[in-house]
Amino acid sequence: MQLVLYTSAFCAPCAQARAVLADAARLVPQARIVERDVARDNAIAADDGIRMTPTVVVLDDSDTEVFRATGVPTLNQVLAAAAKAL
Repeated sequence: MQLVLYTSAFCAPCAQARAVLADAARLVPQARIVERDVARDNAIAADDGIRMTPTVVVLDDSDTEVFRATGVPTLNQVLAAAAKAL
């Protein structure tokens, strides 16, 4: 399972989203955090339909999206998505 965080250099809420994902990863050892900078990974972000940062996408083991949040998700939202991904 992947917790994918789309960020940008000028995004203040991205740090908050990063902290939420770190907390989730501590509680769900199967979760792997992947961070993508939308400027550096522009093509990937465009293909994934990313329109703003932060955006968090949770993927299951078959790379199927089970959750997407723009802005800073709550820890409970991420944990519920992680349970769905497992």
